[in-house]
Amino acid sequence: MAENTAISWATHTFNPWMGCTKVSPACDGCYAEALMDKRYGKVRWGPHGERVRTAPANWKQPLKWNRQAETDGTRPFVFCASLADVFDNQVPPEWRRDLFDLIRATPNLVWLLLTKRPQNIVKMVKIVGFMPSNIAFGTSIEDRQRVETNLPHMVVAAGLRPLFLFASCEPLLGDLGDLSPWMTGDPYPQRLSEGEHYEASGLKIGADGWPKLPAIGWWISGGETDQGGHKARPTHPDWLRSIRDQSLAHGLAYHHKQNGEWAPQLGAVDLPDNPEISRYQWAEWDGEEWQYWDRPMWCDDLDPDHSMIRAGKKLSGRLLDGVTHDAFPEVNHG
Repeated sequence: MAENTAISWATHTFNPWMGCTKVSPACDGCYAEALMDKRYGKVRWGPHGERVRTAPANWKQPLKWNRQAETDGTRPFVFCASLADVFDNQVPPEWRRDLFDLIRATPNLVWLLLTKRPQNIVKMVKIVGFMPSNIAFGTSIEDRQRVETNLPHMVVAAGLRPLFLFASCEPLLGDLGDLSPWMTGDPYPQRLSEGEHYEASGLKIGADGWPKLPAIGWWISGGETDQGGHKARPTHPDWLRSIRDQSLAHGLAYHHKQNGEWAPQLGAVDLPDNPEISRYQWAEWDGEEWQYWDRPMWCDDLDPDHSMIRAGKKLSGRLLDGVTHDAFPEVNHG
């Protein structure tokens, strides 16, 4: 359950335990459930399901990564946990304390704790009793509702002084709208040493003499892929462009992972020569929802600015307007 990962925004994936419960539309096509429950039967998903701790040998892997990072002078990013949620209410508190002990023992690693339950971060860290300095907190944002419900909790969690805050907009299921309130401020919250004052700490100071409020310093986007019986929903490129443009305008790191199963009808994907048009599905955005066609249609039957084609994740790729966006937040190597 610990491995080098194909996920473009992390170096390693570590799973301290497996199992979770669906809490939002982003969970509809949960790949962890499709893989570990439906396919392999290793853990039962849901509110009455299981939370299964991984083997002791798995827990030793980050120690090896930490030693290698110290030798190399690097700070690899570790995604924790891809098959669970660290801040799940059904996880025993002592498991979380053991995880934080491991994080504290691996200071050369940057631990990415991505959660769909950001409201639990502060209270669960308090139960642990300490906060390792090499943690970054992130939350999933798939639509405007999650912007309004999840991101305020991230600002509160910034009071714990993580390395940075990040948002995973994958699968992106709608236009996130104006993100400027969450992109303005200091993208790298810093701890104050004992006896240190704000003026001497190097923090960005506002006109009132206090540090600027935290910003979500790293924005990750991606389209949805098919998982088991769940068929991916389209992600309109305009929704991706909005996140990209706002991130860059605020000088923040933007990382686009993938376009998913769907691609814009024109200009973003080269279909094979003489494709059998009947093998493709089409979708058109009417401003409120997607309209789907399973029957063969030619490109000129649809509005090219708002229609998409199910081309498959391999053909759709990761380019956004012909560009690969691979930015990472800055983290010191000391």
